[in-house]
Formats: sequence, structure tokens, C-alpha cells
Amino acid sequence: MIDSRADFYVVYSNLPLGERHNVICVINGGKWDKEPVSWRIVKLEVDGNTILSQRILKQLKEMKLM
Repeated sequence: MIDSRADFYVVYSNLPLGERHNVICVINGGKWDKEPVSWRIVKLEVDGNTILSQRILKQLKEMKLM
């Protein structure tokens, strides 16, 4: 998962500031079911290395966003 975090930081650092507030995915399943997530929320989760960040990073890879 470390590579996914590094990949995320590369993508995030290249985003225009205004883009970081936009929703990039919707979490499916669990207590976060159907929750929209922005780039900024993902960064907070990745910074904290949370369980949710692992799910989101996996989903972003599947969507080929990183």
C-alpha cells in the first residue's frame, strides 16, 4: 500500500488547487456506503494512513486515476 500512497501524493501535488475540492469517487459498502469523497478528504485519510484510505486508494487505482 506504500506505493499507492506515493502514487497518490504525486497525483495530488500536480492537481490545480481548485480541483482539490471536487468529488473524485463515491465509497461503496460498509459504514461509508455511498459517501462522496473529494481529493482533500482522500489526502487527510492518506496522511492518517486509515483503513478508509486503503479502500479509497484501491478504488482510485481501479478507476485508473493514479
